[in-house]
Amino acid sequence: MAFKTVEISPNVFWVGIEDWNRRFFDAFIPLPNGTSYNSYLIVGKEKTALIDTVNPGFEKILLKKISQIVPPGKIDYIIMNHAEPDHAGGILEVMKVAPNAKVVATKLGVDMTKIYFDVPSERRISVKDGDTLELGQKTLKFIEAPWLHWPETMFTFNMEDSVLFTCDFLGSHITSDKLFADEVGGLLMPEAKRYYAEIMMPFSASAQKALDKVNLLNPKIIAPSHGPVHRNPQSIIEAYEKWTRGPLEKKVIVVYVSMWGSTQTLERIITETISTEGVETVPYNLTVADISHVLRDLVDASAVVIGTPTVLGGAHPLALYATELIASFGVRGKIAAIFGSFGWGGGATRRVKLRLEKGGFEVVYTLDVRGPPKPAHIEKAVSLGKAVAKRVKEAT
Repeated sequence: MAFKTVEISPNVFWVGIEDWNRRFFDAFIPLPNGTSYNSYLIVGKEKTALIDTVNPGFEKILLKKISQIVPPGKIDYIIMNHAEPDHAGGILEVMKVAPNAKVVATKLGVDMTKIYFDVPSERRISVKDGDTLELGQKTLKFIEAPWLHWPETMFTFNMEDSVLFTCDFLGSHITSDKLFADEVGGLLMPEAKRYYAEIMMPFSASAQKALDKVNLLNPKIIAPSHGPVHRNPQSIIEAYEKWTRGPLEKKVIVVYVSMWGSTQTLERIITETISTEGVETVPYNLTVADISHVLRDLVDASAVVIGTPTVLGGAHPLALYATELIASFGVRGKIAAIFGSFGWGGGATRRVKLRLEKGGFEVVYTLDVRGPPKPAHIEKAVSLGKAVAKRVKEAT
């Protein structure tokens, strides 16, 4: 039986895995399109290197793919760009069949190979930014890229072929029988943006530094460890430039949960008011929303409005969850407003306000309504919407 491999550049092969059935990542990231674990084999005149491995459970298929190109026992180096198991989980199995192979990683990465995989010291090689490794007419250059999204992360650059292996950076959770980004179609950019929001947005400062390094290298091909390979890399680079430091959109995200309709009544008024003020408004009912879509929209939104009823003196659990993600995920648009309703006692909006302000948000309006909204409350909801829209226009 033959297994799919793809030569993405002369003697540079994709030998990764398409995981069509995976539906969750990190216990909170939905994977509606599955994902891939991209592993790459580089065959030099003298040495052979494997860049990243695969998620645990797929090691045998990885080895069979490699064996269609070279005997796995001839692998000299296993380049570990990142220690997370979906990329490094096959290291031990590869080392078993390649007894002379050594793991190459940053200093922190080398430490992690001991912690996670118990790799013996004599089979570990530490590299730093700018170091190179000769394979014979194939030279690998290592670029440190810390906090994308772990501290030990690095990129590997195949200098002769101008192929940059970026691990999680510039990737996407997409499974497709078509390996190259230009073949995938319209699905790619929305999913790449969602992936950025979930994984890279909390580290946007590190992403900016990494983009500067990528631009200096000017690669012809970008080969991440999830999703399609970019043989026209400028489109994904330009997208990341916009998401990390480009101008924000004149857009407001409204996230809310309602138990008996009072908070939802306020939401409808607020959403309509902001929209009629000429500011794009995207509402998400947290009882049915995919939180990853909320994060994706927040990548370039200027403001967020959170609505919640009071539950036992605090915010609704769904609103608390959303607030925590919004406050901690590096959202750039720091304008916020809060609204909610309560019965015998309030407290929800105060709890949300404290968390947002701790996360650096400017809370421009808070509205707390007891019971079903009355005409006076409706007027205040309109005022909230107008205040948010005005602040967004000023900011953008």
